[in-house]
Amino acid sequence: MHLLYLHGFRSSPASFKARRLAAWFQAHRPEVHWWCPQLPPSPAQAWALISQGIADWPRDQTVVVGSSLGGFYATTVAEATGCRALLLNPAIDPARDLAAHIGEQTQFHTPEASFFFRPGYIDELRALAVPAITRPERYAAVIAQGDEVLSWREMTGRYPGARIRLLPGSDHALSDFEDHLPFVLGFLLEQAPPCD
Repeated sequence: MHLLYLHGFRSSPASFKARRLAAWFQAHRPEVHWWCPQLPPSPAQAWALISQGIADWPRDQTVVVGSSLGGFYATTVAEATGCRALLLNPAIDPARDLAAHIGEQTQFHTPEASFFFRPGYIDELRALAVPAITRPERYAAVIAQGDEVLSWREMTGRYPGARIRLLPGSDHALSDFEDHLPFVLGFLLEQAPPCD
């Protein structure tokens, strides 16, 4: 199995959810190929990095996990490759939402590291958007009604027919991620449905 984890905007491979999943697989399934790259702020560059990194991965053994903006990217990966995707409070329309964040940004886990989010990145996000998901059985999502950043209604509406764990509370970061690990691992470790 090959597992790709895509972090969110201003996040990194040091995110709690990424580290928790990496630690679980290292302890229990060390044979799983794990990759959680630091994504560049440019969506086009992020997509190039992801595409090159998974180019030779077996599609029927590949699963992508994406949190927030990483969930947007994960959806694009799943639609481009046919692999399965697990989404954690996924961004639905980052071109719209991140337009308010153009300019200097800091990283959550390394505040001393900053980057510039350029106006041109909005068009790069639009270019990566997929109109709708296909094969909803290949998708699962953990979505918090208590998300203070994204609309849970918009998130659930984007993934009709997917396996959704809708939380009555929680938050955007899924601070209670540990509680949802059985659902997450259950999806990640099950057999992929047959390819077309």
